[in-house]
Amino acid sequence: MRHVFISLLLVVTALHGTVANAAGLTAEVVDAQGKPLADAVITLHGATPPPAGSLKADMDQRDQQFAPYVLAVHTGTQISFPNSDHIRHQVYSFSTPKRFELRLYGGTPSDPVLFDKPGVVVLGCNVHDNMIGYVYVTDDGWFGVSNAKGSLTLDQVPAGHYTVTLWHPQAADMLPLPGGDIDIPADGLKQRFSLAVTPNAEAAPAAPPSSAFGDAFHKAAHE
Repeated sequence: MRHVFISLLLVVTALHGTVANAAGLTAEVVDAQGKPLADAVITLHGATPPPAGSLKADMDQRDQQFAPYVLAVHTGTQISFPNSDHIRHQVYSFSTPKRFELRLYGGTPSDPVLFDKPGVVVLGCNVHDNMIGYVYVTDDGWFGVSNAKGSLTLDQVPAGHYTVTLWHPQAADMLPLPGGDIDIPADGLKQRFSLAVTPNAEAAPAAPPSSAFGDAFHKAAHE
């Protein structure tokens, strides 16, 4: 019985150590006016490698829009492009990190698309010019996209020193921007980040629908 008790004690101690070392980052992203900024990508670069996981993701199409609008993935992720609409779409990208085209289809193509190079990939639809989406491919181990309230949580990020990178579709020249260095303590960190963005031309009613993808593509092509 004593041997069993000692074994249980060691297991509990090990689990406690795992929980104690699990920190995390709770981030709030705002624009230059201090308003919550949705669809902002935060990545953390540090010495601690990320946990191994399945490098798979989905970029859906619903109501003639890409869902999510911004998808962040690690380099080497295979992305499926299901079409949840009752009409067909033809997804493509001319962006340097990933050029591809999925011919006119409904449902879900059988083969996912491998995103094997870091960078910003602008998605469009040959049938619906108003459809624009973004895939942010990163080599950094920890990353996330802010929600409608401008917040995101990166769970289980080990305590340590990290370099932050920020990105948003409406950032200047659509390039990643430095977010500074942070130290995440063992009990986690709450941090606010500010990111200057330009007005969303894609939502401007006066702009021709066909110009939206072209503007986004030209930004990506010159990153």
